[in-house]
Amino acid sequence: MSHNQEIKLDKNTMIVSETDHKGYIIYANSDFCQIAGYSKEELIGKPHNTVRHPDMPKAAFKDLWETVSSGKIWNGMVKNKTKKGGYYWVNATVYSSKSLDGSVRYISVRIKPTDEEVNKAISLYQTLD
Repeated sequence: MSHNQEIKLDKNTMIVSETDHKGYIIYANSDFCQIAGYSKEELIGKPHNTVRHPDMPKAAFKDLWETVSSGKIWNGMVKNKTKKGGYYWVNATVYSSKSLDGSVRYISVRIKPTDEEVNKAISLYQTLD
């Protein structure tokens, strides 16, 4: 697979992951593993930015963390990379939750974005650092 190959999500795909308060993956569903090309064992315990594509501006993730750290829900377009060098776009919703032991965790649910959403994100992200 080439570095430029895009993987388009199926409309029924729902990628779900959960991280601890530092952004380390503690749960990854099968759709996440399949699309990203990693096994659950390869993802659990790794930083979520393992799948961050280098095209993603740092400002987008700064906004995400500031939003979810304050208890609000963040939604936006994210370009992720696969283990084999491809990439995929997702419409991501991220929010905080508390474990039974009181520790904070973050849950991310990602679905297939529309072409219009991806094109808007590409235009916006080219203007950010």
